[in-house]
Amino acid sequence: MILRCTKKLLEVLRPAQMAAPEPDDDDWYANLLWFDRRKCLLLTHVATLFTVFEPDIRTANLRPVHPLVTYLIERELRAEGLPSEAFGDLRSGPFILAKTADRSVVGCMNDMAFLCDHHVFEAGSLADMDLRTLNHRLHRNINSSRDYHRPIDLVSARVAASGARAPDRRGRGQGTRCAPLRGG
Repeated sequence: MILRCTKKLLEVLRPAQMAAPEPDDDDWYANLLWFDRRKCLLLTHVATLFTVFEPDIRTANLRPVHPLVTYLIERELRAEGLPSEAFGDLRSGPFILAKTADRSVVGCMNDMAFLCDHHVFEAGSLADMDLRTLNHRLHRNINSSRDYHRPIDLVSARVAASGARAPDRRGRGQGTRCAPLRGG
């Protein structure tokens, strides 16, 4: 997994070393936002613009950043009824921190940050906003740079193309369904 961080986030993370991998559609971008004097994390997948917002992040939560990022992405995939492997196995394999490489993705993230700001403003404060509703909106925010497709639709198409099955929303395990009751 490659996590491309904005300068603001890199200043907080202070990585010992930085890689310079070639940009890829499977990269993730991360930005640090501030609302109500609290740090918030915004994550965005390059190919789909699937975005995750997490409020009230502490610096200690960001070190190491890999477990937090994978947890947040998988949490949002589960919330949408998608398999946690929709973006591949994010937990295994190398984890690379890098600088941002695509200004159009950063621009889309700025638009999403504005959407987050508006949502927090509507709620009255960061503490009063509904995180689930905000992330739901972010997953459905259309963007011209992805031919006006919603991120959730792009991820769903990706899952369908891979042949993966969505988890059972009732929490009974992937693909497990109860047999319907028969009248008698």
